[in-house]
Amino acid sequence: MNRRSFIQKSIVVGTAFSSLPLIGATRRLAPYRTALIGSGWWGMNILREALASGECRLAAVADVDANQLKKATEMLVSLTSDKPKTYADYRELLHKEKPEIVIVATPDHWHALCCIAAIEAGAHVYVEKPIGHTVREGSAMVKAARKHNRIVQVGTHRRVSPHNVSGMEFLKSGKAGKIGMARAFVHYGGGPGQKAVEEAPPAGLDWDFWCGPAPLTPYNKTIHPKGFRQYLDFANGTLGDRGIHWLDQVLWWTEEKYPKKVYSTGGRAIKQDSSNAPDHQVAVYDFEGFTLEWEHRQFGGNNAEKTHPNQAVGVYFYGTEGTFHMGWLDGWTFYPADSRKPIISEKPRLNEPDNQNIKELWADFMTSVKTGRLPVCDIEIGHRSTNLALLGMLSYKLGRSIEWDGEKELIKNDEAANKLLERDYRGPWVFPRG
Repeated sequence: MNRRSFIQKSIVVGTAFSSLPLIGATRRLAPYRTALIGSGWWGMNILREALASGECRLAAVADVDANQLKKATEMLVSLTSDKPKTYADYRELLHKEKPEIVIVATPDHWHALCCIAAIEAGAHVYVEKPIGHTVREGSAMVKAARKHNRIVQVGTHRRVSPHNVSGMEFLKSGKAGKIGMARAFVHYGGGPGQKAVEEAPPAGLDWDFWCGPAPLTPYNKTIHPKGFRQYLDFANGTLGDRGIHWLDQVLWWTEEKYPKKVYSTGGRAIKQDSSNAPDHQVAVYDFEGFTLEWEHRQFGGNNAEKTHPNQAVGVYFYGTEGTFHMGWLDGWTFYPADSRKPIISEKPRLNEPDNQNIKELWADFMTSVKTGRLPVCDIEIGHRSTNLALLGMLSYKLGRSIEWDGEKELIKNDEAANKLLERDYRGPWVFPRG
């Protein structure tokens, strides 16, 4: 990729962000014509902050589920005086409304097609994580963003959470010493679940369109609207969902961009429901200077592992000077190796609803749109973090380790594994090449 075609110069944006290159900026004043594709719970969280910024005018909302679209438009009455048009087909929205900013908050298997279409229509994009369902979808998204000089921000909002920023400064300062291992994890309790009943999609939901490029799977209520991430045709399980945030924290800390080797195992020891994602999984990533381990479990929740009364999540960084835990609801904590030294911690500063920092990430996105500098969660950063999860799932599906050439984005000496870097799309949808 020839970065010289779009890099212009760098600016410093506070102490939280490093100097980032400038690309094609939008040289105009707000408000920006904005559209939302995917009007569910999280999409509305993002849109709420976009509207609260005072820099966006809502032009349109698209969703293949008319029932969800109706709920969203009813909610918008209390959020804005804008009268957005509604669409079932995002392509029609892009063609008719020509938005300058597009929020992509669809299920994971739609991210690449919607994002690339918005970029090609001239919009800057805020796309939710994970950026795609396969590695090569992400490659195409990066290529499209660079080709068309568009800003693409990925929704890894922990990159701007105040305690994550200060915690990363602590780690990079060397106060934890030399770090030789990191362990990212998400543990929540649960049980076997129940088999879902296949049924006709509810009136107002275009199920064929919802499935889109993925296989046309029989509808059941546990897939849509919130359960799709446990179905591997549409997402990549817990590793491809919550794992993105915590693996991204490790890539934020290290100067290495990708692992050399990946191995993952796991299965469905407890789950007996209709989903097919692993209910427990371990993935090991060998980097040049350290080892990263991921683990999740959807059963056996217990107080022994909790980092906060309500959860057991985050990343432990194991250093020669002590152990650092980067958390969520509990902020961060450093436990010195020398027991005579005090434990250091910082509480989080999170926004409601849902304990997130979308407000701060949206502000960074708008700064990038106006100035042209790359955003803090640029698409290339999001691609690398998504790849960690996708490679872990790829190894899990294969049942063996893989060696990763991060520069070429190929798995070494493994033709069967490389075939899983993309998948065939169901017609009439065409796999994106950027």
